[in-house]
Amino acid sequence: MTIAVLTRFSRLYGGRCSTRNSARNIPWVGRHTSQTAGILSSTKVLGRHVSGTPSNASTAPTTWVDRLPPKIRPYLNLIRIDKPIGTLLMFYPCAWSITMASYALEAPLTTPLTYLGLFGLGAVVMRGAGCTINDMWDKNLDKAVERTQSRPLAKGVISQRQALVFLAGQLSVGLGVLLQLNWYSILLGASSMSLVTVYPLMKRITYWPQVVLGLTFNWGALLGWSAVAGAVDWSVCLPLYAGGVCWTLVYDTIYAHQDKTDDVNAGIYSTALLFGEQTRPILGALSASSISLIGLAGVLNAHGVPFYLGLGLGAAQLARVLWKTDLESRLSCWQGFVGCGWSGFWIWTGALADYTLLTSGLI
Repeated sequence: MTIAVLTRFSRLYGGRCSTRNSARNIPWVGRHTSQTAGILSSTKVLGRHVSGTPSNASTAPTTWVDRLPPKIRPYLNLIRIDKPIGTLLMFYPCAWSITMASYALEAPLTTPLTYLGLFGLGAVVMRGAGCTINDMWDKNLDKAVERTQSRPLAKGVISQRQALVFLAGQLSVGLGVLLQLNWYSILLGASSMSLVTVYPLMKRITYWPQVVLGLTFNWGALLGWSAVAGAVDWSVCLPLYAGGVCWTLVYDTIYAHQDKTDDVNAGIYSTALLFGEQTRPILGALSASSISLIGLAGVLNAHGVPFYLGLGLGAAQLARVLWKTDLESRLSCWQGFVGCGWSGFWIWTGALADYTLLTSGLI
């Protein structure tokens, strides 16, 4: 049934979006019309998704995928297997939650190791499924863009039917991973499919698609805890989840700044366009909110000093990204986007250190 819905949406939304009046509703565009008119008139349409592909790359670089058999190569390129940042951004909230739940329950080491492995596999599979869904919907957009013309669906190396069959396989593997969890977690995980389904449509109808992405990518902050504990501790997981959503708003807004000029031309909406010249202070506030909310989750979970040291490193990394990123440079935005991923890593490192000290009897 899900596949049928995806196919229908693909047909409905595969084409270009109307762009009339897009620019006049965006303050920063109106103030810089004279500077960008020439660019807007010559720029090709860019379809955008958090897929781990820097927007300034005009041709696909040679990677280890290119050394694999030709028959499987298009499918690996479809899921961007050689660009792990998207997978990591989905995995870290799962890792935070699993580690924090294991700390709360003083679970043996085998517990977090088991679930980190399962959720790691799930992140690879479901991020790949997201790439497949995105490319199915944006096939016509990708054909018009030099950067994305080499993608398997846009190039015609894979047909829509083949992609649909492949997507069914991906979702089947994802279901297989989900079925390893308890029933509470199975139902909780299945309930996220509505977010997965509607997210690619949001950039066509609202300036806040990053919020929906955040709700989707951070679902693991709820699911990881329920997998370990059998149910969600909402007092801890809600601030953790909310902090993750704020974090997603930061990194995906930076990512969206790569394509802001082209998005205006294509009629694609984003927080980068909405925030405009106020992006840096707004992202600063969102970063502070993210760190505060995750810190609150740590307090409610009775974490020790190592957790907050990791949280502090994560905060410093976000501050560094916001300080150094040039929002008018595509390369700088890409580097800032990847740099935000390191903040998630440091937060997990703090939680992991706290759990390790607890289970070793040192605290």
